[in-house]
Amino acid sequence: MTQTPTHQPAAPAAEATARFTVPAKHPMVTVLGSGDALLRVIEKSFPATDIHVRGNEISATGDRAEVDLIQRLFDEMMLVLRTGQPLTEDAVERSIAMLRGTDGSGGATSPAQVLTQNILSNRGKTIRPKTLNQKHYVDAIDTHTIVFGIGPAGTGKTYLAMAKAVQALQSKQVNRIILTRPAVEAGERLGFLPGTLYEKIDPYLRPLYDALHDMLDPDSIPRLLSAGTIEVAPLAYMRGRTLNDAFIILDEAQNTNAEQMKMFLTRLGFESKIVITGDVTQVDLPNGTKSGLRQVQDILQDVDDVHFSRLTSQDVVRHKLVGRIVDAYDRFDDRNGK
Repeated sequence: MTQTPTHQPAAPAAEATARFTVPAKHPMVTVLGSGDALLRVIEKSFPATDIHVRGNEISATGDRAEVDLIQRLFDEMMLVLRTGQPLTEDAVERSIAMLRGTDGSGGATSPAQVLTQNILSNRGKTIRPKTLNQKHYVDAIDTHTIVFGIGPAGTGKTYLAMAKAVQALQSKQVNRIILTRPAVEAGERLGFLPGTLYEKIDPYLRPLYDALHDMLDPDSIPRLLSAGTIEVAPLAYMRGRTLNDAFIILDEAQNTNAEQMKMFLTRLGFESKIVITGDVTQVDLPNGTKSGLRQVQDILQDVDDVHFSRLTSQDVVRHKLVGRIVDAYDRFDDRNGK
């Protein structure tokens, strides 16, 4: 008589408990957040784990892998707090994503190493990378002569590049900063805008001025501009020049054509560094004109000392909704074959 095999129920996942004691020198509010806001972020991210706080001890009980992750999270949070940097809900969420590997890191990243890398401090505000890809981007700027930062709006491509430029100027690695953009905008041409040439160009360059005001004493900016230490100009003004001893940023590079991109890259002089930023999904060139930023990836991909940093919606550091909007547009484009 043949017996029908019976299916045994799967063994429950191994359960574990971890306890973490917060050193007395760190008030619990710095770890749990005002009104336990940080604790709620953690509880929401680990819904199947019981997390309890008693005095300065935090315990977590649940699946062993999740408990181990929570233990690592609190270790990383303490490393951040030891630097004197406060924790935010956003920082905790990003730390969890790094530890889980959902940011593309594979989970081997130290969130504290990413979140405590200072680039620039001005008037009490510190500029630093907030994601692993942003850290890789910033590190690439240190180690390569030409770096491309490619990704959607809000990923810090231009802002971090400008912070590195100001840092290089202040540490005397370069003698000047050159910021440039192609003067191309959807539905508008310079000739149809009112005012002088400067007034026509100014709206295209305004975002670069705005970022400068975040990084330098506003009173010093006119002096640096008039001395030529900082130059903000449309891309057309770069033609025919050799740019030595400078940190040069080309912003909105998706709106260059192939000829403009080649022209710009060949402006590189001695002791200079170039960072080129853009979003290949936001091209405002006339129909039929190929984006120089799209083409250059195929041309320079294997050239030494040229690095391509690619950022994604996971690296958006604006309002959380911006990342979701970027993802929604990507899905729409995929469905429509764009």
